[in-house]
Amino acid sequence: MRQLVYISSIHPQASVDPTAILAISRRNNARACVTGLLFFDGKRFLQALEGDESQVEATFARIMTDERHRAVVVLSDRLIEQREFGDWAMAYNAPADAADAALDRVVALTAGASPSVRATFESFAKVRRAA
Repeated sequence: MRQLVYISSIHPQASVDPTAILAISRRNNARACVTGLLFFDGKRFLQALEGDESQVEATFARIMTDERHRAVVVLSDRLIEQREFGDWAMAYNAPADAADAALDRVVALTAGASPSVRATFESFAKVRRAA
């Protein structure tokens, strides 16, 4: 099983409706058996994708061609024995969530992740809380 974690920024001219993106992502990911976590802070996406190697690759290829994303950086790309983010189609955190609640949610959602992946998501949430 493959796990890919990336971060990207919203293209300045892009119109982003995170609720719509999440709905489409959940539908597409469920069909492809890709799971993970999406954290959006209003300016950046931090996402973990998990699943069959070819399905994760296809999902990430779609993200790379999506004009709403820019400066896409892969933070981690590794093989894992089992899903670290559970079986949900895509967990999510919205920018409107209270900063402390967002950090608590990220801590809970990443509890089963590797220490480095967990630290990546927690650091992202902490930066948002400090902003």
